[in-house]
Amino acid sequence: MPSRVSELAGAVDVEWVAYTTFFGAIVASLANILFGWLSDRIQNRRIWVWGGLIASSAMLVCFPYVTTLAMLIGFIILWQMALNMMLGPLAAWAGDSVPDQQKGMLGGLLAFAPAVGALSAAIVTIPGLANFQERLWIVATIVALCVLPVLLLGKPRRFAELEAAAGPESDVPGPALRSRKVVIRMWFARLLVQICEAALFANVLFWFRSIDKTLGDDDTAQILSIVVVVAIPIAMVVGRWADRHDRPITPLSVSAAFASIGLLLMAFSSTSLTAIASYAVFGIAGTVFLSLHTSQTLRVLPKPRNRGRDLGIFNLTNTAPSLVMPWLVLSLVPLFGFPALLATLAVLAALAAGLLWRLGKLV
Repeated sequence: MPSRVSELAGAVDVEWVAYTTFFGAIVASLANILFGWLSDRIQNRRIWVWGGLIASSAMLVCFPYVTTLAMLIGFIILWQMALNMMLGPLAAWAGDSVPDQQKGMLGGLLAFAPAVGALSAAIVTIPGLANFQERLWIVATIVALCVLPVLLLGKPRRFAELEAAAGPESDVPGPALRSRKVVIRMWFARLLVQICEAALFANVLFWFRSIDKTLGDDDTAQILSIVVVVAIPIAMVVGRWADRHDRPITPLSVSAAFASIGLLLMAFSSTSLTAIASYAVFGIAGTVFLSLHTSQTLRVLPKPRNRGRDLGIFNLTNTAPSLVMPWLVLSLVPLFGFPALLATLAVLAALAAGLLWRLGKLV
């Protein structure tokens, strides 16, 4: 998409990419809440997943035919809406159909997502493999191959214990876990970690180069890919442990603490070896946290009848950091350098760990 915007916008391409990303994130957030709520109201997730898959894929392959910048931005915004028509109800569907005792394993499996995404991006951008239009068809096909099995072959069923709302007289197991206090702490903890992730994702290349100028784009891409792949088995083992010991919150607190340690080590890194090692600590811990947090969020929401809407509200933690991160970076890096930014992010991750630590001891 950035390359297409560059073709149409010319010298002001960076500004238009920023504007498009900003407004696209806002629309995506609102659409996630809207379609999650609609799937709650009609009590049918599958129809929205079908609609979102068809609409997002159709718009994706039509991008090459867009000839003006205004049309392109409008298409991107509409595509974001269609994509979240699929993603919002799909996430809520997992909450309807995966027992609480398997939420940790679900989180471990979700760790495959960033790795498969990185692999897909690497494949479709192989030089000479496909032109712009063909790349979009490949992406649409990959998405369909990932989603169609559950739509055509999957027969998930609802569990009665997942449909009962928590309350003083509820028979729901572990009522302490499904309370407003837990939900609020989970929301803010994810927001803090997502701010760290967003800041590092946008600036990790520049940070690596500030330590070792020989580290290039390809080196950074390889490091990031290795980190997300290594995180998969760790997330699965930790998620399984959380299920077996019925401790869904403890791994979240511990992984946020390791993310904080990784960021602190990054702040003091002075060689390429220590930089890569410290980033690996942060990247693996952050991936484990976000994967398990996504699945355990399904467990703590107190009102199943509003599961789709409430997951959309949790999804704001994925988009809100894009509003905070640029100001944080611009206020610290030009004056104090990357160590100040990394130390600040370490504090945010530590706060996330602290928010969840006491909950982990209780539930």
